[in-house]
Amino acid sequence: MGRGPVLSAAAVALLLAGCTNGGQDDGGATPKHTAGTSASASASASPSTANQPYTLAEAAAPRTRAEAEAFVRGLTVQPDYFGTGYRRRDPYELGPASWAVLGTDCLWRREAIPSTVLASLTRSFVRPGAGGTGAVYVSLTVTVHTSVRQARRDMASSLEEPLRCPQERLNASDTVQDMASRGDPFDEQRTATTDDDLTEYGQYVVDGETKSRDFDWYKHRLGPVTVAATVRHAAGESEKEQTAVTEAALTGVGYVTANVDRYGRDRTSATSSATASATSSTEVKGAGDE
Repeated sequence: MGRGPVLSAAAVALLLAGCTNGGQDDGGATPKHTAGTSASASASASPSTANQPYTLAEAAAPRTRAEAEAFVRGLTVQPDYFGTGYRRRDPYELGPASWAVLGTDCLWRREAIPSTVLASLTRSFVRPGAGGTGAVYVSLTVTVHTSVRQARRDMASSLEEPLRCPQERLNASDTVQDMASRGDPFDEQRTATTDDDLTEYGQYVVDGETKSRDFDWYKHRLGPVTVAATVRHAAGESEKEQTAVTEAALTGVGYVTANVDRYGRDRTSATSSATASATSSTEVKGAGDE
């Protein structure tokens, strides 16, 4: 059974339709190697014509906190996944025993993961400003939930956050506003590449500055695992530059989701091989006992 491409040129064009131009919601929307493998990013991105989403079977997902922490730490996320010129930001990693929560006061803060989450790890990157534009900030978070049901609930909660908080305080100096959100389950055959894809986009404002900057947020569910990415665009970007940044970031998220999918298929294959080997051994032993 084949898998969909990480992001074909046509898919990127569809995804960008709903994620640029100042957050206009025109119905275009959604917008990334594997733990324990050394496959290259280029191999992950090879195109396919298949019609299945990237996913992770619940039976193949990490089942304990120790397994989940090993999984999120082992999942390769390289700076150049998101384009040229990116490097690790300080702090580079946050988690895996805490995650970001949007409080009732609409302020994002880190809290201990709940009992429904096994691990969550955020990695942050920056592309320093050059040529008259400011820095671009990208973060990517992989979260392992205890079940598909809990991951679906998390996706639903994320989808309603812009309605609950039209303005979200990212930190002490940055505010996100004018947010719009959209969800695309894969079976609706729109632009989703995983079991469920969410997109949010709007403007973020830095205290003391008069001009806002574009903000993109993507979240993808693969079985009980979610992969979320944020992009804070640079001041001074042209529309062409903004589109290029978004396209590169989406490609990076595609590398990660493709490898989560591969992780699950590898584990399923290994389990099947072990079961077949055990069955064969039993059959041989039984034949000798006749």
